[in-house]
Formats: sequence, structure tokens, C-alpha cells
Amino acid sequence: MSSTTIARVHGRRVWDSRGRPTVEAEVTLAGGAKGRGMAPAGASRGSREAVDLRDGGKRLRGLDVTQAVANVAGPLATAIMGRDALDQAGIDAAIAAADGTPTKARLGGNATIAVSMAVLHAAAAASGAPLWRHLAAGGAAGKAATLPMPEIQIFGGGAHAGRRVDLQDFMAMPVGAASFAEALVMVAEVYHAAGALMAERGALMGVADEGGWWPDFRTNEEAIEALLRAIERAGYVPGQEVAISLDVAASEIGRGGRYRLGLEKRELDRDAFIALQLGWLERYPIVSIEDPLAEDDAKGMRAFMQATGGKVQVIGDDYLVTNAALVAEAAREGACNAVLIKPNQAGTISETKAALDAGKAAGFATIVSARSGETEDVTIVHLATGWNAGQLKVGSFARSERMAKWNEAIRIEEEAGLPFAGRGALAGRTRR
Repeated sequence: MSSTTIARVHGRRVWDSRGRPTVEAEVTLAGGAKGRGMAPAGASRGSREAVDLRDGGKRLRGLDVTQAVANVAGPLATAIMGRDALDQAGIDAAIAAADGTPTKARLGGNATIAVSMAVLHAAAAASGAPLWRHLAAGGAAGKAATLPMPEIQIFGGGAHAGRRVDLQDFMAMPVGAASFAEALVMVAEVYHAAGALMAERGALMGVADEGGWWPDFRTNEEAIEALLRAIERAGYVPGQEVAISLDVAASEIGRGGRYRLGLEKRELDRDAFIALQLGWLERYPIVSIEDPLAEDDAKGMRAFMQATGGKVQVIGDDYLVTNAALVAEAAREGACNAVLIKPNQAGTISETKAALDAGKAAGFATIVSARSGETEDVTIVHLATGWNAGQLKVGSFARSERMAKWNEAIRIEEEAGLPFAGRGALAGRTRR
């Protein structure tokens, strides 16, 4: 038996940043190396992504994960016990086969991604290398690892903030930074400047799910304007040093080509909703916009992409759900030029990597992302670095489940001396 043979698989219930149960898997190899993986959970989810398995019933509001945890030690352990942890692709294929559904609905995407990540960590531990280096070693020749450009929420919205505003994320991107450490200093200044502005308005009410300031605005554009003012108050030139990124999460407010803005009490058709966002792009230094149209609105996505002329980053999240086939289709149709990569949307590490590779093959920018319900797990930082994704979206600059990830990237930069991806990692990076 090899020292990297999987000898034990254990599952447990742990708790995420919203105080809800989630799944942790622990894998032990024959040589004694161990790895753990914790499943996050999203508040806004694409209809085609891997699904969490929850117990239902009255206990813990139906959100308990006892069956998913049992599946870790049961059918998933049976599927991978005795396999070599260095064969991530083979293990993930066995995990997917054990479930047998496109969305991991039988055993639970929360169980499958936790096991897949645990195997990855165990293999890295056995090799004696940091996880990012273990991942980079298995990548394409000549593709050096880089520290990603951070995309950091300043105001939360949508499903992350009781739908106080319609858009989900109002974010800062430190495009003028020369290093990851400097990037975080810049965003810290913007984050605290935004808090001061809210306090001056008498509107400081704590933070949303991902740590961004709780919104108190009359319109969605007012939140964009407030972010612009925060960048200026922090002493930075908007667009040149710190730019704006939006996550519209349009699937949460639109269906069938119609979009309901609850904050502004109006409904727009596809063309009017596109025109609204194009106006924002003209008036503000926005370099990136995520899910500008709903997942069922392929026509709208194509129209928006054509209207922007590739001058900004148009990201598919719910629209692509970390699915390689959907990424390839979007590239053929000209619907996006960037893809959000969320491991728990795919359900295994190998399927996550396939989506990222499909994006790179299409010339897309790639952004590894956390979820709104997070844990202290820092796997995604290593994925973004080792896979040379270029960008990382974790949430805001507050709450320990977020800061654990930003701080992990600082350690990697300090210890490894890796280059910072910088503005060049963005699609549409010529816009100023």
C-alpha cells in the first residue's frame, strides 16, 4: 500500500458564517497525511449548480446536514477508499459516479465538494508542499502561479442584505496596486471611508452577510455613487487606482426578460434594463459587471456583451455555474468574457478546474470566488494562486471567514515571493 493511499474518510457537521450547519470532510492517507475540506453555501444560487443536501423538517429550520455527513462516511468513502490521493481526477470521477446525478442531488454537493477538497489537501500534505504549489506543479508547463487581483465588497445588497438594494455586490478593485499586500491596504482605506460616509449620513447599521456595509440608499445608483465618493475620500483616483465592480445577480430580480427593481418600485424590460446598466458604465469607473442579465436571458447577455464592446469584464456566475460546457457555449455565443469559479457549484475540484480551463481556452478572465455562507477554509486562495486564475472574490474586508482568506494570500505572497496578477488579469482592462 502506498503512503498516499486513502485509508480513512470521516465526515462531521460544522458551522458556517451564518450560523448554519455545513459539512466538513477529513481524509487520512496510509502514510499519516491528513486533509480537510469544508463546504460553503450560497444565498443566491444558479438553478443548474450542484445542490446542497439538507435534512428538511423542523430541526435547525430544515437546514441540518446529518444525511450529507453520513454520505461522506458511507457511499463517498466506499467510492474512494484505497485509491491514490494523487489521482485527483480519478477520485473526483469516482465521487461523481457514486452520486450519479448532474447536480450532485443524491449525495449532496456539500458532501462531494468537502470530500474532494479534503483529498486535495491530503495529497498536498503528503507531498510536503503548500497547496498552491501542489496545484501549480500539476498545471500546464510555463504557467507560473500568481497572487490574484482581489475583488472586495464595500456595500452588500440583494440576498446578502435583506434585499435593501437590488444589486448584490458593490465592490472595489485596487487596479493600481503593485502587490497583493498593497491591494489590501488600498481597499481597507476605501472600506473604512465608506463606513465613515455612512455614519455621517446617520445610516451606519452594521454589515451584511459578506461583511460589506449594510445598505441604506434610495436607489441602486445612489450606492454606486457612494462607493465612488468612498474611493475619492480614501485618496485614490477612481478608475486609475481603485475601480468599481458590480454583481447585479440579475437572476434574483428577473425572469422571462423582465426585471423588477424592488427598491425603486419599477419593472423594466430587457432593453431598458440593459440601457440602465450601460448608463452606469458611462458615468462611473466600472471595470467589471457580473450576471447583468438573468440566467434564463441568453439573448440579453449577448446583447449586453455586444453593447459593451468588450471594454468591461462581463462575468457569468449563475449564468455559467462553474460548468465547462456552459462556459464553452457562452464563448461561442459571445455572451461573456469572464467566468466566476465556485468549487461548490461544480461539486468536485476536477470539475471546477475544467470550468476554469474552459474559460482560459476561450480567452476569458477567470475569478475564483467564495460564497455568502463561508467558513475558515482557505482552499480557494490556493486555487486562485496555484491555477493562476488572476482574480479572487471573497466578500468584504470584515468578518473572520473573509479575513482568513485575505490573510492567507498575504502569507503566500510573503513566503513565496510570487508576482501579483494586477490589472492585467481583468477582461476589458483597457477601460479607464
